[in-house]
Amino acid sequence: MVQDAERTTENTTSGGDPGHSPEHRPDPGMARIREVAAGVWADPWWTLPNLLSVLRLAGVPLFLWLLLGPRADVLALLVLVVSGLTDWLDGKLARWLNQYSRLGELLDPAADRLYIVATLVAFVLRDVVPWWVAAALVLRDAVLTLCLPVLRWHGYEPPEVHYLGKAATFCLMYAFPLLLLVQEDFPLSEVVRPVAYAFTCWGGALYLWAGVLYLGQVVVAVHRARARTP
Repeated sequence: MVQDAERTTENTTSGGDPGHSPEHRPDPGMARIREVAAGVWADPWWTLPNLLSVLRLAGVPLFLWLLLGPRADVLALLVLVVSGLTDWLDGKLARWLNQYSRLGELLDPAADRLYIVATLVAFVLRDVVPWWVAAALVLRDAVLTLCLPVLRWHGYEPPEVHYLGKAATFCLMYAFPLLLLVQEDFPLSEVVRPVAYAFTCWGGALYLWAGVLYLGQVVVAVHRARARTP
């Protein structure tokens, strides 16, 4: 569920400092935004997990160029596989080395979303998937991204990653390499093709449903925040 951030309330007395009157009391949403920003700056940046996340992000334009430029699907598939390995490895290293950081928490899902969006754009341009499939998945991410500042404003943390969201990302990350693989003629392409389409359907449906659940959490959180506001 959406976690309620800690709020601070200042007691006021009659004849006190006008800066602490209800009209001048700091907004809790802005205070939380400043707190999160300060946490990002305070954490160590140059950690090994963060470096792997940055490398993953740097691979996004390379991956997109390989798909749309020379159409080097094998090399693009290799970039996608390396991205998946670094995604697994940075989480393991963060636990093993105790190198957790707020920046890492932001970079990791950002890299996942960028790879998904880049892959969908390339697949639409190459007629691998219908445009409406890509539009639905990209719109889902756009709506949830716009919800984040709304949550911050009302003093809430972003929603915790739901197991359905994890399952959806897992399915899509398997579907994309398989869809790339079946673009080339090889002996097992007819066997792999239905598996690739199945992962795409399952992943897409779970991705949208997880988005609906996240959006429901946002609506409930905002409603509760407004109900507490005098």
